[in-house]
Amino acid sequence: MTITNLPQADTSTYSYRINADEVSPRFDTLVEELAHTAFSVDAIATGLNTTLDTVGTILRSVPSQEGRLLERGIAILAGFNPDLVVLTQNIRLPVSKAAVELVEMNRPAQYRSLTLDADCSGRKSYTPDLIVLNSRTRVAHVVDVKRSLNSYETSRITDLKNRMLAASLIVPDLLYKEHRRLVAEDVRVVILNAENQRTDIEGGVWPLSHLDHLLEVSGAGEMMKSLRHAFRNRIEQNWKQALQRVMGGVEGRAASSTAPSPIQANDTPGADRADNHAGPPPDGVVRFGFARIPIARTG
Repeated sequence: MTITNLPQADTSTYSYRINADEVSPRFDTLVEELAHTAFSVDAIATGLNTTLDTVGTILRSVPSQEGRLLERGIAILAGFNPDLVVLTQNIRLPVSKAAVELVEMNRPAQYRSLTLDADCSGRKSYTPDLIVLNSRTRVAHVVDVKRSLNSYETSRITDLKNRMLAASLIVPDLLYKEHRRLVAEDVRVVILNAENQRTDIEGGVWPLSHLDHLLEVSGAGEMMKSLRHAFRNRIEQNWKQALQRVMGGVEGRAASSTAPSPIQANDTPGADRADNHAGPPPDGVVRFGFARIPIARTG
């Protein structure tokens, strides 16, 4: 993989620029679609009214939905560069033993000119989030979008990069055979970290703010930042509305339960009732111990 010294992300060095007026409605639609799928007010309120497991399921779906948001957002922004072809579907890449050994035992300069057959089989595979090909420069990027790398140990990141590099060896053949004779002469791998932490520019781990350089479109990184912010705001708004709905229902039930009930004829204050079991046991002794399985009565 070629190591490139990148300029600052806010430097306008590209011929193409994001048109915010054109992107904003499309991003609004995307946020609405994904937020409504799992985080609608009705879905959250139902979860809050049931069990912790249901609420946990809703919360655990946030990362996956945000991942889809980032992938689709990047594909939308890539449309501002007419030289780019973005693949998001059917890009499962086999990872053969030979490819892994090439990556682990050699420097990138020693295998970067090699291309493996896309029809090769392997016990392992890797599915990137995106493959972005610049048809003018014939540079392809194998892209893995991560919402955060905070939970990743260094060894896990290294393993991911090695799998990506091994899988990238078949990308030129795959693009040519299965995607209308697309030609890639240089394949590079990049992990986009949305949290902008634990980055390694030369090692292929970029912050999302460097999306400008990947797409060669000025303003792409800032637009993705605004997309994430809008998505999280929408989820928080839905959550607050759901809480208000649930709390309103609880207060209504509490008010009805505290209303005085009519006194029946046999509810005379101080009167003894046959079903009144309050008070200590007859012998005055309270017994403690482990729970025991009840013994079935016979007869």
